[in-house]
Amino acid sequence: MTDSDRVRAHVFVTGRVQGVYYRANTRDTADERGVAGWVRNLEDGRVEAVFEGPESAVESMVDWCHEGSPAASVTDVEVTYEEPTDEEDFRIRY
Repeated sequence: MTDSDRVRAHVFVTGRVQGVYYRANTRDTADERGVAGWVRNLEDGRVEAVFEGPESAVESMVDWCHEGSPAASVTDVEVTYEEPTDEEDFRIRY
């Protein structure tokens, strides 16, 4: 894959997204779809994530964020596209 084939989405998810396994489900879903990046909880109750990889896989992760884990209740998803930074795997940040 060339750098031009990769995209990077920086996402902020609002709603009931902490304490509902949102991060773990994000990691598992990203791994299944071959997307690199990271996810973490923010002090204001939101979840922040970065998805990097093939455009179709990254877009599927952004779409997935609108539903999230089964117990989540998402009210908003903000997405900004950035230059890829060669993320190699997907991890939960603490």
